[in-house]
Formats: sequence, C-alpha cells, structure tokens
Amino acid sequence: MQSQLSLLMETKVNLYGASGHCKVIIDILHNNSLIIENIYDDNSSKKEILSYSITHSSLKGLKIDNLILSIGNNGIRKKLASSVIANFVSVSHPKAIVSKFSKIDVGTVIMASAVINSDVVIGKHCIINTASIVEHDCVIEDFAHISPNASLAGGVYVGEGTQVGIGAIIIQQIKIGKWVTIGAGAVVINDIPDYAVVVGNPARIIKYNQAENE
Repeated sequence: MQSQLSLLMETKVNLYGASGHCKVIIDILHNNSLIIENIYDDNSSKKEILSYSITHSSLKGLKIDNLILSIGNNGIRKKLASSVIANFVSVSHPKAIVSKFSKIDVGTVIMASAVINSDVVIGKHCIINTASIVEHDCVIEDFAHISPNASLAGGVYVGEGTQVGIGAIIIQQIKIGKWVTIGAGAVVINDIPDYAVVVGNPARIIKYNQAENE
C-alpha cells in the first residue's frame, strides 16, 4: 500500500494542476531528485509555473504514468481521480517524518516537517500539509486534507474529503465524518457528523456542506 516513489532516484513524475499546491509538490520532487516530465492543466491562459512549461490538456483519454493530482481542492481531486487513466504515485518531503509502520496509499503527498506516527493509515490522494501531526493509530480516508500545523492525537478517524483547517487540534479517539470542514484553529473534543462545518474552541457546528462530492 505504501508508495516507495520518494525513495527512487531519477523517476519521472507527471503533475496535473498548475496551482499553488503544485509549486509545493514541485519543490518536494526536487528535494527527492525526481524528474518532472510534464505539468498538465486545462487552463490555456497558464503558460508556465516555476520555469516549467505547462501542457494544456484535460487528460481525458490519455494514459499517464507516475501521476500526482497537484490540486488543493478535495472535491476536484476526487472527480479527476475517477476520470483519468493513470498510475498514481505518492511522495513525501525528505524532511517529513513518516513511520515505517504507517501505510500511505497512492496519490497522497506529505509536506515538509509533517509527522506521521506508527500504525497510521492514510488513503488515496490525501494532502498531509506542512508541519502537521498525525499521531499513532489515526485513519485518514481518501481525498482528505490535513492543513499546516494541524494536530491529530492518537486514534482519530477522518472521513473522506474532510478538510482539517490550519492549526486545528483534534483530541484522541475522535471520529470525524466525511466531507467535513474544520475551521482554522478549531479545537475538536466531540465526534463530528458528515458534511458539518465546525469552528471555535471547543468546535461547534455552524452549518453543513452540500453532499455534492458523492
């Protein structure tokens, strides 16, 4: 389950999505001595990113090897993952700490100074962002995003597509539903149902997201 791409040298990698998130992934690939073969985007107004030329394509009908979806929006990553024929790969920054006892599925990107501890399971196409902490026995489902400096204590479950905001704190053994939005700096001390939007300390539900990513 865990991709070893980050340990391979001279591997060519393709990216889809010339976004700010893409810039960070470019840096991670450089730090792993991995070669960027193509950067794709369907926006023809974008010409280059960090001195790399952009190939304009929607990827429909194309088969791509070693592809990472370099798009920050969780819902868009899910839609693309189901519509593109690709060999998806994952990569982590060399300054991330990733336990050898963790399991990281394809398409997931782990940023600098992130910590993933023992027996963590992370699904497909997730973002584990800069300096975030995922403690032992956590489970993070597909397409989730753990934002910079967010901290998950042991045994936390995060559902599909959920966004854990920058600096948020989730105490141990909490269950977070799918497509939840946790606001910046929120402190989560109770389970959160599917689609909820929560803010504050302690975190409280202020509304619900639409179930549009199913």
